[in-house]
Amino acid sequence: MIVVIEVILLSIFIFIICTAGIKTKSLSYSGGAAAFICGEIIAVSFGLRGLLILGAFFLSSSLLSRFKASEKSQVEEIAAKGSRRDWQQVAANGGPAAIFCMANIAEPQEVWLICFCACLAAANADTWASELGVLSRGKPYSIRSFRFVQKGTSGAVSMLGTLAALAGAAFIAVISLVLFWGIGAYALIWITLSGFLGSVADTVFGAFLQVEYQCRKCKLKTEKTIHCSRTTQKVKGWKFVTNETVNFISPLLAGLLILFIYF
Repeated sequence: MIVVIEVILLSIFIFIICTAGIKTKSLSYSGGAAAFICGEIIAVSFGLRGLLILGAFFLSSSLLSRFKASEKSQVEEIAAKGSRRDWQQVAANGGPAAIFCMANIAEPQEVWLICFCACLAAANADTWASELGVLSRGKPYSIRSFRFVQKGTSGAVSMLGTLAALAGAAFIAVISLVLFWGIGAYALIWITLSGFLGSVADTVFGAFLQVEYQCRKCKLKTEKTIHCSRTTQKVKGWKFVTNETVNFISPLLAGLLILFIYF
């Protein structure tokens, strides 16, 4: 009876948070539905503490997306989607974590918790790098062309973005340790490292595999298939490897790295 009541209360809590995300335009309606499903899976697996880690990721990401938003307007011309998350973006960021939650439901083990935390650390690292890296004074450096490129270009790095990625991973790792003290300080190191490496993987995939288009009119390189009211031309990558695809694979790799380390 107590377990049923706890699940009901957590479900109400998740619903309120998702509704607030929709009202504040941090989530679309589809994004809110996807966030509710992910939240339910996490709640069943790791309870309120798991939800708090997820909440730390979404809250910090939402706040950073609004930080100096006017200076990021040019980047929105490159990105396929804005800061309001739809179901694909939610699934990309929270899906890998939910997978390890389901593994924990099937066969409870501490390693699934650490994998879960690593996934969110990677997603947070990538988000912080993206949101803060574009505020660098200079242009980022492409690891593919070895040239300075437009801010917001996939596969480009900057010193500020790299430090932000490390800080983002460490942020989730610290919160994970505070909420789940039993995992130990050793896990803090591996969650931070795997989260950061997940962000690095995101950069590599973004540089070499993610699809990129070019506007036929203004010649801007973008993730959008339509720009200046015209169909854009593919200039790089695989058509099915979108930003969401990369954002899903990178946290998943971070979780799998934990499995490799612990086994």
